[in-house]
Amino acid sequence: MASNGNNVAKAKYESKMPPFYYKPTFLDCQLLREQWIRAKYERKEFIHSEKQEPYSAGYREGFLWKRGRDNGQFLSRKFVLSEREGALKYFNKNDAKEPKAIMKIEHLNATFQPAKIGNPHGLQITYLKDNSTRNIFVYHEDGKEIVDWFNAIRAARFHYLQVAFPGASDVDLVPKLSRNYLKEGYMEKTGPKQTEGFKKRWFTMDDRRLMYFKDPLVR
Repeated sequence: MASNGNNVAKAKYESKMPPFYYKPTFLDCQLLREQWIRAKYERKEFIHSEKQEPYSAGYREGFLWKRGRDNGQFLSRKFVLSEREGALKYFNKNDAKEPKAIMKIEHLNATFQPAKIGNPHGLQITYLKDNSTRNIFVYHEDGKEIVDWFNAIRAARFHYLQVAFPGASDVDLVPKLSRNYLKEGYMEKTGPKQTEGFKKRWFTMDDRRLMYFKDPLVR
């Protein structure tokens, strides 16, 4: 950088960066910023395309720690992301033939939530089921692994949107791959009759949707 300048270095180390790969800002969590630096300079993933296979192949299978719905414990679960099937699935047992949940790539969103989940590698995955928003909370001990999962989801959505909107440019599609919530936090609310007492609820502003949950980690 001292001899050639920042623009020359950027042109080299980002020469083959795929459009779907998330480029963090100073507002993002430490994990995303660290893995971006390691991917760019240490592993040189955006110089050598073959090093992008873990998140660009269109298929990914592995184990993530998933938070249970009832007891809140994190248990190891098998996850499979398939562009061909258009879905992310997870299985409660390693040898299970049927998945516990099928999350369509069309409606999938992933956002890092380390503070909410209580883990520096915590990832929240949101999807639609029966026209209702559902959440699952996962992490992986290895920071690279969970960031690879995050970018694999973005890659799958990018390729889905390319087919759904063939005339759209990469610049148009990239903002639709994943999104952070505009605002989250507790507010007090009454029931629909406005005669009940106020109760503390977790509110989320997601794009144009305002939703509330009993607590931040409700599915």
